Order: sequence, then structure tokens, then C-alpha cells
Amino acid sequence: MIGFKWSALKESRWYEFVARFALGGLATCFAGVVANAYGPDVGGLFLAFPAVFCAGATMIETHERRRKREKGMQGERRGREAAALDAAGAAWGSAGLLVFALVVSIRPIGMSFGITIATASVGWAVVAILMWRLRKAF
Repeated sequence: MIGFKWSALKESRWYEFVARFALGGLATCFAGVVANAYGPDVGGLFLAFPAVFCAGATMIETHERRRKREKGMQGERRGREAAALDAAGAAWGSAGLLVFALVVSIRPIGMSFGITIATASVGWAVVAILMWRLRKAF
């Protein structure tokens, strides 16, 4: 079930937020270095990487293990499964991102920038929904 869990904000520790921002900043700086060395097209590929994914997956695992431990269980397997599910969702979302990038990169002749972005956004949404439904079907 897709949803937002407000109580998860209370479960996070202050240093987890710092880690997310620090890793995101480092990934952005790395993308800038790559862009300076190899050009903005290649640098943009690195910038598109979800900079906080690694920190987020680790935190998801930690939170799941902590919840299970509070109930007197081990929780390692559940933590790994929750992080794996998040990773799968990131991969499915990346398929939509790829469609977005392709539409923007080919930018049909005569199409304004705004229409191109709108078309790419619709393409992303269609692919993301399709990927979600395919996952549910299998």
C-alpha cells in the first residue's frame, strides 16, 4: 500500500537527517566534478542518481529492525526486505525517469520547452503507473 506515515518522522534521529543531507551534498559535488571533467551531459547522469537513496535505504532497514527489536524480535530479515522493496521502487521510478529524459533529449522540433516538459512529465507518470501495475500483476 502506498502512503505516507507521519509517525516515521518521529522515529528518525537528528543524525539520520544530517547523513541524508551530507550524502546528498557529496553526490551533488561529485556530479559537479564529473560535469567539469566530462561535460554537463555526463555530469547530469550522475546528478540524476537519487543522492539520498543509499542513506534512505539504510535508515529504512535500521527503523524496521528497531521496530521489531522493540517487540522482542530480531528484525534483520524484515529490515533487509523493507530496504529491498524501497530499492525496487527506486528502480521502477527510474524507468519513468528514463522516459522523461528521452522525451526532453529529443525535444521535438518546434515544440516549446514548456510543452516538452509537460509531455515528458506525462510520459514519466504513465510509465511509473504502468510499472506499478505490472509489479502488482506479477
